[in-house]
Amino acid sequence: MIDDARPEAARAEPGLSTRVVEIAVALAILALGSLVVIDSYRLGSKWGSDGPESGYFPFYIGVLLCISGLGTLVQTVSRSKTGDTVFVAWGPLKLVLVVLIPALLYVFAVHYLGLYVSSALYITAFMIGLGKYAWYKSAGVALAVSITFFLMFEVWFKVPLFKGSLDPLRFLGY
Repeated sequence: MIDDARPEAARAEPGLSTRVVEIAVALAILALGSLVVIDSYRLGSKWGSDGPESGYFPFYIGVLLCISGLGTLVQTVSRSKTGDTVFVAWGPLKLVLVVLIPALLYVFAVHYLGLYVSSALYITAFMIGLGKYAWYKSAGVALAVSITFFLMFEVWFKVPLFKGSLDPLRFLGY
């Protein structure tokens, strides 16, 4: 479907097409559904003597996900390529990825470095990379934020937050 409200120049702008995004989302839904089906089958997806087994309901949710993913994929692939609009232009997509990729790296870093150290590194990287602050100002703010949260949660509220396997705070008794 062509959006007539958009000017011709906006439609002609290079970027990621709606068709490609729809195919990627359909494949992701299909993969998620397949994972649910496989794991539910492993847990037991039948009706046992005492009722449904633990994977019974998730199995059918996974089947529904697979059906919807396949339906979307077939519908998108069978539709003609003419009139395909740009889902997102490359410029705005790069701006999103500048935030998304470090956020994903932060999530993985939390596993190893813990919440406080990863947060300090994340804040420092963002202040230097996007804010163009000096490294010492960035590190100072990041340390102040992490120390404040450490004191607030660990010391005052007595609520321990996640410490990674390499987090130095684990070795200090926290």
